[in-house]
Amino acid sequence: MSDNKDGVSRRGFLATSAAALGGIALAPGIRLVEIAAAKPDDEPVSSKVRWGMLIDTTRCQTGCTDCVSACNKENGLGEVTKPRTNAQWIRKIDLTDLKTDHALSLPMMCQHCANPPCVDVCPTGASFKRADGIVLVDRHTCIGCRYCMMACPYKARSFVHEPHTDQKPEVPRGQGCVEGCTLCVHRVDRGGTPACVEACAAAGHNAMMFGDLNNPESEISKRIREVKTTQVRADLKLDLGVRYEGI
Repeated sequence: MSDNKDGVSRRGFLATSAAALGGIALAPGIRLVEIAAAKPDDEPVSSKVRWGMLIDTTRCQTGCTDCVSACNKENGLGEVTKPRTNAQWIRKIDLTDLKTDHALSLPMMCQHCANPPCVDVCPTGASFKRADGIVLVDRHTCIGCRYCMMACPYKARSFVHEPHTDQKPEVPRGQGCVEGCTLCVHRVDRGGTPACVEACAAAGHNAMMFGDLNNPESEISKRIREVKTTQVRADLKLDLGVRYEGI
């Protein structure tokens, strides 16, 4: 849609429409506008912090799905019965080196890139990166074009095919929108950790570490300095917020 005779651009039309739709109730008492406007505290998001995750694949067991179950429960996703259509913010991948037969298992989610391709291709600005490095989707302006899904090298985003009525107040979801791992931003903004990390520790695996990559004194920064870590598809130069140990 090009500019029409009244001077209304496609982007302007989409933004206006999205703003209007933002007030539509997803479920009794839950509105996108209200959720987006709610702030857990008065601290502004700062680029001094960059949240990230380190996953030790030597501790991640094949067949263990504690992190997946925790993510589903925390964000109201439910169990995955149809991988092609059900939302899945984190999934387990089993890999085997054909030369050495070395096998490993690892969780894969949004990698929270410093240079996210999903943001580059989004026509409405719905895909965006916060100052602290967390990559999110604004459901007010997402039009469901799924360009971001095609651009993501990690297949880390899902499209919401079905309407949802029983939702988590802090994690609104809407049919026709794209979504993905938020690093449990609602927890992080209150000083907590992502649900997957908490569940992994509670199970005694301790394969997942979360923290500030910009703080040299944080546990995650110290660990990254001590051991060899890998960014998946480092050749793309996306500067990932999720790093892996043991691959």
